[in-house]
Amino acid sequence: MTDQAEVPATDNASETPVRINPTVSAAIPEGEVERITTDLIGALKTVYDPEIPVDIYELGLIYKVDLDDNRNLTIDMTLTAPGCPVAGEMPGWVENAARAVEGVQDVTVNMVFDPPWDASRMSEEAQVALNWW
Repeated sequence: MTDQAEVPATDNASETPVRINPTVSAAIPEGEVERITTDLIGALKTVYDPEIPVDIYELGLIYKVDLDDNRNLTIDMTLTAPGCPVAGEMPGWVENAARAVEGVQDVTVNMVFDPPWDASRMSEEAQVALNWW
């Protein structure tokens, strides 16, 4: 069984929300899933694409987060472009940030390119920071 709590990824209404899995089982109390979700978002917001002065969460690079009953996270993420110079390093940065969240046992980061990232995935905060508003 997998635990999920829907978490809006951004203020952008067209954005697909980041999920820490859609139904909460008895294995991890709902309050604990909410705390892990909040702490994970905070951790993800510490990771930046070095070419863009906005964190990867607000850029909309995190597509999906699953938390299983054993407190293992699986994170699907993308890049702003497949040829990103830090493509080999960024998943490690995300993994390290997620591992720092109290209560998380293990982390797997999957790089995905479907759907391709585009600027519509950015939050309003990211758009303002990049003067795209």
